[in-house]
Parts: sequence; structure tokens; C-alpha cells
Amino acid sequence: MIDLYYAGTPNGHKITLFLEEAGLPYKLHRVNIGKGEQFSAAFLAIAPNNKIPAIVDDKPVDGGGPVNLFESGAILLYLAEKSGKFLSAELRERTATLQWLFWQMAGFGPMLGQNHHFNHFAPQPVPYAIERFQVETQRLYSVLNQQLEQKPWVAGEHYSIADMAIWPWVNSHERQRIDLADYPAVRNWFERIRLRPATQRALALANG
Repeated sequence: MIDLYYAGTPNGHKITLFLEEAGLPYKLHRVNIGKGEQFSAAFLAIAPNNKIPAIVDDKPVDGGGPVNLFESGAILLYLAEKSGKFLSAELRERTATLQWLFWQMAGFGPMLGQNHHFNHFAPQPVPYAIERFQVETQRLYSVLNQQLEQKPWVAGEHYSIADMAIWPWVNSHERQRIDLADYPAVRNWFERIRLRPATQRALALANG
């Protein structure tokens, strides 16, 4: 059983996308970040960076005690290796998958997060920051679009943890002031994932 500590954010959606696709049994523990529950002692014992998502795996493959894990990219990699799903064992496809997973973790997520913050939550407008993060957001969407013009999935021929990491951020494209009509390959990929039954189940959890 996987215990998932979750809120309905892009980083939270990454893990429910994987768990619903892989069919791994899990229990959802909602963390109300608006009320500061991520700062509770119990949660910090699992996730010392006080961010969701986090998991506890009660049955790790080594047969030892429970494994606590935080950071969404690390969790996706752990679950893929545990289940043998959505991360190829073939050298080149595995390398491509990890490359795009880290691209999301290092650039796409943080930059779009800053875009979102300065467009919607900054206490006063900061034109320089708004412009800076908007331009970088557009650049990153162009990088993704170029990749998806060449491949059906981000890392190649198969749906992978790289797609699962990136898709929840694209799901918020309107709040990033992004029109997917400007990125047709991304739009096609986005819709194909959106219509997957596992995606629909994962998104429904955000409203539960």
C-alpha cells in the first residue's frame, strides 16, 4: 500500500496520474495547504521541505521497513522502478525519459509556477517579473512543441513518467496566458492525455 500525501496542485496530480495508470493500491491523505497542514510535525517527518506530494511505501521491494519519499520527480522515478511501468529499461528511451523528467523539474514547473505567482498572487504588479516569466513560459512551450512534432510522446514512442510530470502544468495553460492553438503539437498531446480514463480519475480526486 502506498500512502500518498496530496493536494490538488500540478505536483500532486503527477502522482495520482501515475498511480491511476499503474493500478497500484494507494490511500489518499489530503493535505490542506491553505490551512498550513504541510507544516505539521507529522507531515514534516515525511517531507522535511514542507511541500506536497509525499509518499510512504509500506512494502518496498527490498522487504525492509517503510520508505518515506518527497519531491514529485523522485516519487515518479521510485514508483516507476517499483512497478516496472512507464519507464523503459532500454537505454536510449530510459535516458530520454529521465532527461525530460528533469527538464520539467528544473525548468518547466518552476518557471510556470513563477508565471502563475506574478500574474495572479503578487501583492502588487511587477511588470519586469511578469514579462520575464511570460517570455520564458512561451520559450519552454516552444521547446515542448518542437519535441512533440517529432515524437508521439515526450520521450519517444511510449507514454512515460515524463509525460505525467509535464501534463499537469500544461493543464493550467490558461492561467499562464498560454493559448495552445499557438502550440499545435502540444495541444494534440494534451488532449490525448486528458481523455485517458486514468487522467479523468486523477483529476476527479482534486474535487473530492
